[in-house]
Parts: sequence; structure tokens; C-alpha cells
Amino acid sequence: MASNASRAPTHPYYPVEVEIVGYLANEWNTLELVSMFSGGCAAIFAVTYLLVKKTRPSISTADLTTVLWFVLCGFIHLFFEGYYSYNFRRMGGMQDLFGQLWKEYSLSDSRYQTQNAFVLCMETITAVCWGPLSFIVASMIATDHPFRHPLQAVVSLGQLYGDVLYYATSMFDHYILDLSYSRPEAFYFWGYFVFMNVFWIIIPLKLLYDSVVKSGRAFAALDRMERTLKANGNAKKAL
Repeated sequence: MASNASRAPTHPYYPVEVEIVGYLANEWNTLELVSMFSGGCAAIFAVTYLLVKKTRPSISTADLTTVLWFVLCGFIHLFFEGYYSYNFRRMGGMQDLFGQLWKEYSLSDSRYQTQNAFVLCMETITAVCWGPLSFIVASMIATDHPFRHPLQAVVSLGQLYGDVLYYATSMFDHYILDLSYSRPEAFYFWGYFVFMNVFWIIIPLKLLYDSVVKSGRAFAALDRMERTLKANGNAKKAL
């Protein structure tokens, strides 16, 4: 009996034998944590909406939606993911809001509790690079800056690349090494691992496509203008 008790998992994460240093159970339940996270996102959207409409009342719905997206990305990348990068050695025992949110999410990916090299590097790059740049892109869109699309393409490609690698490394471990990081309940895999991350594949793909198309059109228009000016210049010389 004592031997069986000593082998019992001391945490809810998978694989069950994984060691979580200093693990403490969350004080808030799933509903409370999801509600607080959703409320925070709603507050960010509301404040951003009011500021953008005041700064540029004529902004299109598409641009306003994109501003909201990048501002949310900025907060999540810089503060939430930056929190993980700073505290990655002690995530199991963190009991503040962000710490408990990460422990809740980790039920779908325990790598966030085990000092995994890939997720640490990926999240650190995301926090340091895509966090601040997301805010810059949002401000460029709000002010109709001409460099909006080049930077939007860079940030969207970075987000897309990181998310694809995130999925790919987990799927490799699952199918090749038979190692699963998610609890067996469908809610955690489909609700957290898939649903909460797929936004950073679908939306960046759309924004990257838009930026590439509009950049191509801009270069084509510039090329036509240069050819017209050159033709007019040659015509004047002929006269």
C-alpha cells in the first residue's frame, strides 16, 4: 500500500510520471480562470476600440478589427507569454493570476511546467519580438502609416511560424515518440491546445496574404508610374 501511494501522481498533468517542481494546486477553478481571462480580453478590446475611434473616426471596420487583434496579441505576447519566460523555472508553484492561468492551460500541454527548451525559446522570442512589434503595427494601422503592411507581414509570419512549430513539435512527440502532454479529456486538447492556438494560424495567414497582395499592388503601381514618367520624359526630349 505504501509503495503504491508513493507512486501516485502528485499533480494532474500528463504524462503522469513527469516531475513538476514545487507544484501547488490552483486556488481558482477553471470557470473562474477562464472568466477572468475573457474579462481581461474584453476590457482590452473596449479600451482599444474607444481610443482608435477617437484617434481616427473614419477607420474602416476591417482595419479596426485588425487593430484590436494586434493590441490583444501585444498584451498576450509581451505580458502573458513574457511572464512565462521570466518565471519558467518555478511555474508549478506560481499562485498569482497569470501563474494559475498557465497551470490551467498546461493541462493541455505539460511542457509549460517542465522547463521545456522549445516552449521556453519560442515563448521568449514571441514575447521579446512579436509583443512590442504587435503594438507598433496596431499604431501604424490606426494612423494609416505607409509602413503598416511590411511590418504586418513580418509579425504575422513570425506568429505563424512559431505556432506551426509549436504544433509540429508536440505532434512529433505524440506520434513518433508516443509521448502525450495533454490530459485525455477532449476538452483540454480541443478546447485549449487546438482552439486557443489556431487563431495564430488562421488570422496571421489572412493578414500575411493581405499584406503581400497590397504590397504587390503598390510596387506594380509604382512601376507603372515610373514607366509613364520615363515615357513622358522621352517624349519631351524628342520634341
